[in-house]
Amino acid sequence: MELKDKLQLLRKQNGYSQEQLADKIGIARQTISKWETGTAVPESEKLVAISNYFGVSVDYLLKDDEEGKTKATDSEIEEKPKMVAGIIICIAGIVSMVIWGLLSIFSPEASDQISDSSMITIDGNGIFLILCVVAIIVGAS
Repeated sequence: MELKDKLQLLRKQNGYSQEQLADKIGIARQTISKWETGTAVPESEKLVAISNYFGVSVDYLLKDDEEGKTKATDSEIEEKPKMVAGIIICIAGIVSMVIWGLLSIFSPEASDQISDSSMITIDGNGIFLILCVVAIIVGAS
């Protein structure tokens, strides 16, 4: 969308005539008409006034939207931190399981304890294993 279209859209969305908007930013109605038809472009100080008045950035006003490209939606932006947190938790769970496995190999008393019993008891190692698996599951979801 071009500047001329954005100006007209903002004006109409806010229910202003060209005359009313011109009065608000201190210019002639014909100037608004020229901007909206594309025969003239606002000066930088008028762009700042328009952006402040409508609560949009000058960048929004000046940059044309490229065809075929879509902007990220609010929900996509909100999902990114959740996804990053999930990946971090999942990796932490995997790393913890690897560390636990290495400790079990190099600490045979833990392995002996498991093999001496007919069932695995939830001791310090078992709780740690469960926490690692839970971290992987939570991180992956």
